[in-house]
Amino acid sequence: HGRRVGIAATVFLIMLIGGRIIPSFTRNWLARLGPGRLPTPFDRYDIVVMVVSCIAFAGWVITPQSAVTAGLALAAAGLNAIRLGRWTGERTAAEPLVLILHIAYAFVPIGYGLLALAIVAPGVVTASGAVHGWTAGAIALMTLAVMTRASLGHTGRPLEADRATVLIYILVHSGALLRVIAPLLPFDYMTVIAVAGGLWAAAFLLFLLVYVPMAVRPVRTA
Repeated sequence: HGRRVGIAATVFLIMLIGGRIIPSFTRNWLARLGPGRLPTPFDRYDIVVMVVSCIAFAGWVITPQSAVTAGLALAAAGLNAIRLGRWTGERTAAEPLVLILHIAYAFVPIGYGLLALAIVAPGVVTASGAVHGWTAGAIALMTLAVMTRASLGHTGRPLEADRATVLIYILVHSGALLRVIAPLLPFDYMTVIAVAGGLWAAAFLLFLLVYVPMAVRPVRTA
């Protein structure tokens, strides 16, 4: 119970804070591009998504194998996918620093979908798939997305992702995705897990190598 509560609470915070910063940062960046669809700001729909998602998490914590929990998880997956679509992430491909926020949030509905599938078809997907979708995916990606952006901004550097930053995003995303789909691949399971873990760890190591020097040598402004 304790582990599920911890994961649920962390992902819920991502949904709450992400629901504020993702459309805001996206809108700020898109404002430079001229006319076009902009993210929908936080409104009643977001509240409905949060309530349903919270209830789904409660079901997962209390009755993780229940058909009701599966239904709630499926509803949360759909609602969060629609929520993500309202933030116009498809227009941010030119700036990885913004795009990664949308990719990170995508693992929230993916996790809910995997949870629902694990309950109704445990022979296809296990509950660990949902857990790793949220932890290795949503939590890790959002953590790196926010840390890279904050590090650039607070050290006086342009809010633009360089090649090293893009590589960090590719590594952590590849590791998370590989970990989620590992049971479905026609390869040795433990080998795939090892590769996924290596990619995921490499992303954080590269972050340290690239961003620690930035933190100790901020750009000085006149």
